[in-house]
Amino acid sequence: MKVSIAQALTRLPAAPTATYPQGAPFVTMLVGGTMSVEVFAPKGTDLQQPHTQDELYFIHSGTGQIVINGQRFDVAAGDAFFVAAGVEHRFENFSNDFVTWVVFYGPQGGE
Repeated sequence: MKVSIAQALTRLPAAPTATYPQGAPFVTMLVGGTMSVEVFAPKGTDLQQPHTQDELYFIHSGTGQIVINGQRFDVAAGDAFFVAAGVEHRFENFSNDFVTWVVFYGPQGGE
């Protein structure tokens, strides 16, 4: 199955949630087994909390910083980052065109 950023962006923001009353900044694009793939395009402040699965971020566009367990890294299109299950992380200082693919995988609690 082919999915594209263009498809995802037409679906963002997604439906409001308790955390994102203005609309969720992510949309699930693929699901198979323990893996799911989302497109994440935060606006303003990244409110995400630690996740129960390991995850990979593939930066599609824009720039900013990711803070993983208190450690800060610059991010730009083409970069990739791993975040273990349960680890605090967030994006900060991101540009208006910031978009990233997120791949969640493996068992709950991480590998």
